[in-house]
Order: sequence, then C-alpha cells, then structure tokens
Amino acid sequence: MIISWNTTNQCNMYCEHCYRDAGAKASEELSTEEGKALLEEIAKAGFKIMIFSGGEPLMRPDIFELVEHAVKLGLRPVFGTNGTLITPEVARRLKEVGTMGVGISLDSIDADKHDKFRAYPGAWRDALKGMKNCRDAGLPFQIHTTVVDWNYDEVEKITDLAVGMGAVAHHIFFLVPTGRAVNIEEESLRAEQYEALLTRIMKKQQEVDIELKPTCAPQFMRIAKEMGMDLRFGRGCLAGTSYCIISPKGDVQPCAYLNIPLGNVRDIPFSKIWAENPVLQELRTLNYSGGCGVCKYKKICGGCRARAAFYNNGDYMAEEPWCLYHGRKGY
Repeated sequence: MIISWNTTNQCNMYCEHCYRDAGAKASEELSTEEGKALLEEIAKAGFKIMIFSGGEPLMRPDIFELVEHAVKLGLRPVFGTNGTLITPEVARRLKEVGTMGVGISLDSIDADKHDKFRAYPGAWRDALKGMKNCRDAGLPFQIHTTVVDWNYDEVEKITDLAVGMGAVAHHIFFLVPTGRAVNIEEESLRAEQYEALLTRIMKKQQEVDIELKPTCAPQFMRIAKEMGMDLRFGRGCLAGTSYCIISPKGDVQPCAYLNIPLGNVRDIPFSKIWAENPVLQELRTLNYSGGCGVCKYKKICGGCRARAAFYNNGDYMAEEPWCLYHGRKGY
C-alpha cells in the first residue's frame, strides 16, 4: 500500500495544475511531533511506501528528521518534488537518512514550456541539475510528467530523456481538474487521446528498460492486458483501496484529486479513518454505476474515481467519462 503526505503547502513554484493550490505555507500545518505520530499511525495501518510531497517537501525544515522516523518504523520513504532544491548536499543527505527514491517533475523537453507551466524561470534547468545530483549520490530518481494537450506529442521524448539521465522510471500523470487545474480543464485529454496515448506508452514500455506508469488513467491496465503485457501493477485506480493522501493540516482524502474530506488526524487516529471511514468502505466495494459497473476490467482498472466525481456532480462511484471501452461490446 502507498500513501502520500503533503508535508507543507509552501512551494517555490506556482504551477498551473497544482491540486493543492500550493505557494504560501498554510496555517496550522502538522508539527514535527504530530508528523511523527502520523507516521506511526500510517505504519500501524499497514502502509509500506511513504511519499513525502507538498507543496515542495524540501522546504519543510524538519523533513530529514521525519524521513529518519519513517525508516525506523519500517516505511519506505520516497519524495515527490520539483527537483530544483536538490543540491549535491541535499541529495547526499536524502540518501543518508534513508530515502529510497525521488520523483522529479518534468513536463516538457522544451525548457521554456516547462518553466511557463511551472511559473518558475529556470525550473527545467534546475530540475535536471537535481536529477544529476541524485544520480551522483546514488539516489534512485524517476521523472513525473503531467500530460495535457500541449505536451501530448512529447511523452516518448521525455521518456528518452529520462533514460538518458539515468532515471529508473517515467510516470505520466493525466490531468484531473482539481485545485488550480480547474482553470485549465480544457487542456485535459479526452477519450480518444487517452486511448491513443496509453497505447503509445505501453508500446514504448516494450522498447525501454525503465518503468513507465500512467497515473490517473487506469485504463492502461486494460490496454496492457489486451497487448499481452504482464505488468507488476495489480490495479489502475488505487483511491481508497490501497492509497490515500493527507493534507498539510492533517485532512485525509481518498486521493490527491478526489477532494472529499474523510476526517482529520488531529481528531481521529489515521488508522481508524483508514479502517472505518464510510467513503473508503464504499470505494472498496467496486459497486460502480454505468459502464464501469459492468465492465469486465473493473477489478484491474476501476476507472478514475476523481474524474468520475468531477464530471458527475461529485458522484465518485459514477462512470469514468474518458474511456473508449464504454462503447464496446463485451462488458
């Protein structure tokens, strides 16, 4: 199981698509001691992979202390970062405290396009420096790309860049209109583009040794199966079944893009929220409506629950809108 904690809302960027609307540090963010207690609850609930994200997690002063505590609890700490703050010293320190991997955002092979999307001059240059610093420190890293209409044709080229930089994986995030991303909803891909790009990614996976994983596009599991590929992933959408996210203030929600508050860890122990919350219980039934409910691939795909909610007035069990398979026979 995998969990993400937005350790801070503070960020040195102002990305157009940020689901957390990050920038300034939020009031009442979890303290160091509260963070350690949260990590203990996360371990108690049975999670294994602990993602430290943000905002920009490297802007949190106690981040190394928190990582060390996660390691002591038997968690596997990894990072989601924009990479610009990973100096050689930071990379070495991350390695020393037990960080197992770092995901660095890169949305284009064109520096100007990436910098504009991230609203940060020099973001592309500094992200690549961060990758190099991780590589030199022996710290595994992967590239994270948010795909929209304007970088749709670049994905395989970014994969090639990832290979050239020494990345262990390239994870491609399909835009979900949440947070600031609602302002660029029209840039998100639609069903035909989803299907075409997922097919391209799976074909590219057959050509490269690093891992390629679409995220928030769970239909890739169906496409991989149809292509006879045996991936290590058990399911596409993990929201509420084997994944959830926690905000800087301690609010729990099923995934980063499904903004449904499940409770706050200051009021209810996280392990209790994870085990007993009715929204999570419903998500685990897989009792979807529409095409997702009768699809023969629902156990390995599940449709994007966040996208289902956005386009169906908050109904997170509704049919996922951007799936071509809905129109096929053989449900």
